Amino acid sequence: MRIRRLAGSTALVMILAAPAMADVTPEQVWENWLALAEGNGQTVTTESVARDGDTLVVSGVKLGIAQDGMTGQGTIDEMRFTDQGDGTVAVTMSEAYPIALTFDPPADEVGGEPTTVTIDITQPGLSILASGDTTETTYDFTAPTLTIALGSIEGVAAEAIDTTATATLTNVTGKYLFAAGAAEGAVSDLTSSFAADTLTLAISGSDPDPSPSEGEAAAGPSTVKFNMTVADITGTTNGTLLSAAAMADMAAALQAGFATEGTINAGATTYDMEVTDPTGLTKINGTGASTSLGFAMDASRLSYSVGSKGVTMSMSAPTIPFPQVNLNYGEASFSFLMPVGPTQEPADFSFLTRIVDLTVSDEIWAIFDPTAQLPRDPATLVIDTKGTAKLTTNLMDPVAMEAMGDAPPGELNALDITELRAKIAGAELTGSGALTFDNTDLVSFGGIPAPTGQIDLKLVGGNTLMDKLVQMGLLPEDQAMGFRMMLSMFANATGEDELSSVLEFRDGGFFANGQQLQ
Repeated sequence: MRIRRLAGSTALVMILAAPAMADVTPEQVWENWLALAEGNGQTVTTESVARDGDTLVVSGVKLGIAQDGMTGQGTIDEMRFTDQGDGTVAVTMSEAYPIALTFDPPADEVGGEPTTVTIDITQPGLSILASGDTTETTYDFTAPTLTIALGSIEGVAAEAIDTTATATLTNVTGKYLFAAGAAEGAVSDLTSSFAADTLTLAISGSDPDPSPSEGEAAAGPSTVKFNMTVADITGTTNGTLLSAAAMADMAAALQAGFATEGTINAGATTYDMEVTDPTGLTKINGTGASTSLGFAMDASRLSYSVGSKGVTMSMSAPTIPFPQVNLNYGEASFSFLMPVGPTQEPADFSFLTRIVDLTVSDEIWAIFDPTAQLPRDPATLVIDTKGTAKLTTNLMDPVAMEAMGDAPPGELNALDITELRAKIAGAELTGSGALTFDNTDLVSFGGIPAPTGQIDLKLVGGNTLMDKLVQMGLLPEDQAMGFRMMLSMFANATGEDELSSVLEFRDGGFFANGQQLQ
């Protein structure tokens, strides 16, 4: 939890530490930067603000941060806003500055002490050019390198932990476009793009005497090392930002116009980790061809997607009964889209889980199939669905959700199974279908809105797989007989070891291949 709070707080300070709004004069740049910082709940103090020819020099800048359970302060020695004489303003600042974040002890920790983490940010050669006018300002920025390093940790047992952590971006470029917010209470509208050639992350630490859990013996000293490199990073964001006070109530903020969406993409990734403890050395390393992330949220929807391709991973550890575990897959992705607020008409939703061409070490197979009776072809799982639903309650309003009790927050109107595919050990199940739901009929199917529609399924290689599982002793004969009897009720043989089934819902009944089962 503290790591997530630290990451979020650091990102917020970094955004505020770069000039966030600008205009055609240095003074306007500085004043708009102050307005954005203060609008996000920050406090800003300076030692001096003075003109030096065509440059506004701001010295001794201190940023104060206060959030639930956390306070912080960042210090920038100097910021310079230089009038370029062509309607643009060049902004530079100190090449390095620290940020100190103090976290309250957990609420359930009696007599606990706060923990203070110091982060050092280094950005030599950072250049920002502001252009535009008072209502819409663009910032183009470049930096040869941007480094974020853990400076120190002070607090409970911190003296016993020796930890270093550094993240470095190279050849950073980007652009921000800020405009006056159109929604009431909006601080600004934001559109941005970002790119970096590489990201390198290095973490190492040791704990000479980790505290044991209650009733357990001390685990002994341990060390950890983690390194990662990511290439070809790009990202985009756009949305409408509100003040920190407005964001305290997410449901109200969404109704007031808060919105955000963005993407992050990356190319080749490599990583390795070593953990040494009294049991021995554990190693994990892997690669990936590409990674993607997408998100969006506004008053009507919430969506998220993540995916990766060409992934390999290997692991060795003293507790593993063979030298190394290998895992590979061609593609993996997860995504969802859902409405978040009450809707007059049915709104779209979707859900996708996709794992394609998954393989594991022969040593893993050998645990339950030592004689290699089962085909070890790559496994695949795809569940791709979409539909429509009408919400009656705001999912972002905790009070409204609690008041509902066990009642559903809305109505399911339609569900399409775009693709269903499960493939493993020589057997493959595929399917698709479409259903609509009658929310006035909660009797026919025991409290579930009565569906109407059809689902088509096909199973290839199922009987062969069951036969082999029985021969291997993994599936009792009587259970296999039960499965076959159930399949005979729902499926028809359409080929050699091939079964198909048409599941139909109509008139409050359930039919399998034309035979009514309910």
